[in-house]
Amino acid sequence: MFCVPSTEVGAIMNITKGGLVLFSANSNSSCMELSKRIAERLGVEMGKVQVYQEPNRETRVQIQESVRGKDVFIIQTVSKDVNTTIMELLIMVYACKTSCAKSIIGVIPYFPYSKQCKMRKRGSIVSKLLASMMCKAGLTHLITMDLHQKEIQGFFNIPVDNLRASPFLLQYIQEEIPDYRNAVIVAKSPASAKSFPSFAERLRLGIAVIHGEAQDAESDMVDGRHSPPTAKNVAAIHPSLEIPMLIPKEKPPITVVGDVGGRIAIIVDDIIDDVDSFLAAAETLKERGAYKIFVMATHGLLSSDAPRLIEESAIDEVVVTNTIPHEIQKLQCPKIKTVDISMILSEAIRRIHNGESMSYLFRNIGLDD
Repeated sequence: MFCVPSTEVGAIMNITKGGLVLFSANSNSSCMELSKRIAERLGVEMGKVQVYQEPNRETRVQIQESVRGKDVFIIQTVSKDVNTTIMELLIMVYACKTSCAKSIIGVIPYFPYSKQCKMRKRGSIVSKLLASMMCKAGLTHLITMDLHQKEIQGFFNIPVDNLRASPFLLQYIQEEIPDYRNAVIVAKSPASAKSFPSFAERLRLGIAVIHGEAQDAESDMVDGRHSPPTAKNVAAIHPSLEIPMLIPKEKPPITVVGDVGGRIAIIVDDIIDDVDSFLAAAETLKERGAYKIFVMATHGLLSSDAPRLIEESAIDEVVVTNTIPHEIQKLQCPKIKTVDISMILSEAIRRIHNGESMSYLFRNIGLDD
């Protein structure tokens, strides 16, 4: 069936002659909930496509309707099998390209491998590789949300719209935390203090930073500034060259910069995956007198035993968006709450399809947000 909305919705969206087709690239049915929400908001039906795994684990995609001359939007939410998810997307994009689609826009709320965006010793910048693969497959535009590092947009040679989930999380704080005026916005480490000042300024709240915990993989100690490794013998580099040695870092004892006593602590980050650092931060905040602890993040990967650990921890509530499906984790841990962001994704799709400006979706967002 061709994806044409009803007359009433068509008048609202001003559907262009080329038409709009909305596909979900997931073979995993649990990952299609966001796609269905977006289609419902747009007033269109999901495009007909088969995505499945062969017995030998090869991915096969069969598009079952014409996409010639149309704007194709491919929604891909990341499942636990992230590599299969990527192959599903790439194969579907290439299938649309070879079927003469007018444009192919990827809607990838959580960009996989986004943490691997720096050179680390003898590693590689995997997010750059993935960006190149998507462009080569035929992607003409990308819609994503809260990239781990905004500089990832520069890895693409196509337009990238990096939407923000913060308006929805801020609304949740205002509506679901009755005494949020007595709260303080917390960064669990100096390295993660990227977006938390924005939350504090918009809510007119104080801030606090936990300092002195064990360094994580995002620190400068593991990026490309330490490659190649330093030579043990200076003379081995050049007899007359003396490179001054950098004084090694010494971790201070754990301290909380800011007052959290008798306050609600709201820890803000972009991704919550391995929860150990969040649990340690919650324990520290409890010791310093915080009486409620919330964790707010855009992407809830919640891998491994995260639900069980959260349930047994001092954290009162973990709030994440539905960029990644986590219904199973919610059944395991009632503390996990979900904020729906399908509204902003559907509006982005509508505006791109109709050739309208995207600036409305980025209003009041500064360079530091």
